[in-house]
Amino acid sequence: MSDSSQPLPRIGDHTLPNRAILAPMAGVTDRPFRQLCRRLGAGLVVGEMVTSDPNLWHTRKSRLRMDHRGEPGPRSVQIAGGDAAMLAEAARLNADQGAEIIDINMGCPAKKVCNKAAGSALLRDEALVAEILEAVVAAVDVPVTLKIRTGWCAESNNGLRVARLAEDAGIQALAVHGRHRQQRYAGHAEYDTIAAIKAAVKIPVFANGDIDSPEKAAEVLDYTGADAVMVGRGAQGNPWIFREINHYLRHGEPLLPPSDSERAGVLRDHLDSLHDFYGDFMGVRIARKHVGWYLAADDRFHEAQRRELRGCFNRLESTADQHRFIDDLFGHAHSSATAPDESGATAKGTRAA
Repeated sequence: MSDSSQPLPRIGDHTLPNRAILAPMAGVTDRPFRQLCRRLGAGLVVGEMVTSDPNLWHTRKSRLRMDHRGEPGPRSVQIAGGDAAMLAEAARLNADQGAEIIDINMGCPAKKVCNKAAGSALLRDEALVAEILEAVVAAVDVPVTLKIRTGWCAESNNGLRVARLAEDAGIQALAVHGRHRQQRYAGHAEYDTIAAIKAAVKIPVFANGDIDSPEKAAEVLDYTGADAVMVGRGAQGNPWIFREINHYLRHGEPLLPPSDSERAGVLRDHLDSLHDFYGDFMGVRIARKHVGWYLAADDRFHEAQRRELRGCFNRLESTADQHRFIDDLFGHAHSSATAPDESGATAKGTRAA
């Protein structure tokens, strides 16, 4: 299949370069990961969810989540909360700080978010949804997007009504995760609701949920008619998925998987960027979950080996030891390891073995 005849997605005045988008994920899509996924072909990356309460922005976690220095545009910042006026003010402040797209979170299923009547909990109150959307759109000159689930539960599958509210309020694009909130991430995503939403509204619709391969991306785009796919967990440990989706959509055939040399280069670069961004102490610890995801996606190892390797990596306490682990993992064979860009071309890694 080729999508060369398909128009590229637009969000306001921004035309995206392709149809593969990195979903916002708290604790995952920090600046190092966003930059990596953009380099490997993501047409848009969305930052980690930021609370709409500016009184909480002084914390180190919030400051890091709001750090977009050095990132190419358009910069998309996701805000979460349950108060329309507070969300509007948060949108204004983020736009003043350089956000070029404001994304509203009405899709997060986490209890600590839903218990504060935010995230997907908002889907239970359509009047409040409309109030929030209208307030945020009116507050800023940049495009506003929205991320939702299909509803709160199977008996309240109101994603289609919320999508119409979003279009009426001036939302510029809508991402839909094909599960209701009570499913969290269990079972399988369904795409009938996404297809119905796409047929009912004129704004761009991004299909989200279980996009874990180029073939699945193409299948979901065909089935739903969506303008793009939004990849979340499928990118954890596999940031190459974006260039693979782009290649498959353009040429109708799989791209060769990254070589061991490319994989080593990306892991080293990712470690360096995490250590630089968070500092040595936190960088070492945050690297553990990312390397765990890389190991989980590495089909050279069976599950028992992955557990052993994860345990070994998680016991390491220094940047140098973590780099030595990557060297050992790839057999010391990549002293000039290279890292791929979107096209599949390679560039010298920032750290030699």
